[in-house]
Amino acid sequence: MKIIFIVIAIILVVGVAFTLYPMRRALVKETQYTEPATEGSLWTLETETLAGEATTLLPWQNKVALVVNVASECGLTPQYEQLEALYGELKDQDFVVLAFPSNQFKGQEPGTAAEIREFCDTNYNITFPMFQKSVVAGDEKNNIYQFLTASGLEDPTWNFTKYLVNREGQVIARFAPRTAPDDPELKAAVVGALNP
Repeated sequence: MKIIFIVIAIILVVGVAFTLYPMRRALVKETQYTEPATEGSLWTLETETLAGEATTLLPWQNKVALVVNVASECGLTPQYEQLEALYGELKDQDFVVLAFPSNQFKGQEPGTAAEIREFCDTNYNITFPMFQKSVVAGDEKNNIYQFLTASGLEDPTWNFTKYLVNREGQVIARFAPRTAPDDPELKAAVVGALNP
């Protein structure tokens, strides 16, 4: 009987470890850098605004962008405030945050486009551009995230994964979800891209 309890306990511990490991790994502060591609540009890609209007990213051409998959019900959701602060500080230097809501990670963005907009306006006064709710990782990821990861950078592993894109529309870095928008390394990378 004692052996059965020990076996069950081991199975439970292993099961919990396998469940929590991807989340822990996803949240570890890690940065990946890549050489800019010689071809292609984020700015030419088609997408939809959060309001459902077809657009390209051409309105932000020649800016430095931080592309972020966001969610309203995540432990990292308060990063919205830091993203807005970073945008407010640097937008006059041609910096922009481009946000793509995603419900892909533990269903933490379940709302409609209107609910997402209301949440962001009410809680964080978000003024940076927001786009269609998207799949951002795996085989079904949208064309924006296909482009962001084409150079070998890892797919988003959790909400608030950040990709830094230079003025030419090429991806130059990926920051893990827990790397906050006010992190010195992230901010230095943004400023460096603004002033190469």
